[in-house]
Amino acid sequence: MKNRNMKSILFFCLLLVFTVLAACGNNNSQEDNDNTENGSSEEAKDRTLTDAIGNEVTVPAEPKSIIGSYLEDDLVALGVTPVAQWSIREGEGVQNYLQEYLKDVPTIDSTLPYEAVSSFTPDLVLMSSASAVEGAKYDQYAKIAPTYVVAKENNNDWRTRLQTIGEVVGKEEEAEKVLSDYNQKAEEAKTKIQESIKDESAAAIWLVSNKLFIVGENVSSGAVLYGDLGLNVPEVVKEISATATGNWSAISLEKLAQLDADHLFLINSDGEGAEVLNDSLWSNIPAVKNGNIYEYGPDTSWLYSGPIANTQIIDDVVESIVK
Repeated sequence: MKNRNMKSILFFCLLLVFTVLAACGNNNSQEDNDNTENGSSEEAKDRTLTDAIGNEVTVPAEPKSIIGSYLEDDLVALGVTPVAQWSIREGEGVQNYLQEYLKDVPTIDSTLPYEAVSSFTPDLVLMSSASAVEGAKYDQYAKIAPTYVVAKENNNDWRTRLQTIGEVVGKEEEAEKVLSDYNQKAEEAKTKIQESIKDESAAAIWLVSNKLFIVGENVSSGAVLYGDLGLNVPEVVKEISATATGNWSAISLEKLAQLDADHLFLINSDGEGAEVLNDSLWSNIPAVKNGNIYEYGPDTSWLYSGPIANTQIIDDVVESIVK
């Protein structure tokens, strides 16, 4: 009888131990699940960032519906497709060089009417510069969706702009990879160019409405030609760049005739019948006379700036002048 009681006591003790252990195991599993869930929610947390003009903006953890008018180059390079793309002339004028990525994306007018922006129900609006939200515009856009101003000025450095956008949309690593790949491509192209034409110079000219414009030394395609590819800067370009207020500055045909560039890249928005191209002054420009002129239409990337635009410009330059 005594042995039987002892066995019963031992059985209940063992049962109690297993019960406690099982309860502890369940609690630990629940804690692990809670920690995992908490960790996930922390990773997907909304962030408060300060934009270029001092606004504190609560940015969605993973924005899905982004409008970034005239910032599409950067977004596409980061693997982000915006819900609408910049356009003019009621959607007829778009950034053609990006259409292989944006052909199915609806257009929005460059003035970004409030009703149009709202119709796309964005969860994030990116503005390229402070001028886009002058007056009470910022408050109006902020009522529609979190609105982040990327830079104070229009002619901002595209590398910094890309990194800023990468931070805002949660693509910092992608931005660094894009920059690394671009810098490597530019360095390789620079070596090829220097081996081919040594220290020769170049300039980019835009012809539109029978008027001529020359790109500045440190902006747009000028930054690619001179900064990234190491081509020499003609004196005329230096002179005009010193007082330039935009990417492209008006230049007379008489002044252009003084252009001491070995190579000339012409972005022709007027087509073959342009009057200025038949002028004797044009024909006597050294680069034109020597056949070192390379013509592109307005659909190319030469009028824009960004990782995709600049990559295409590099390809154009190498194809044109590396023999």
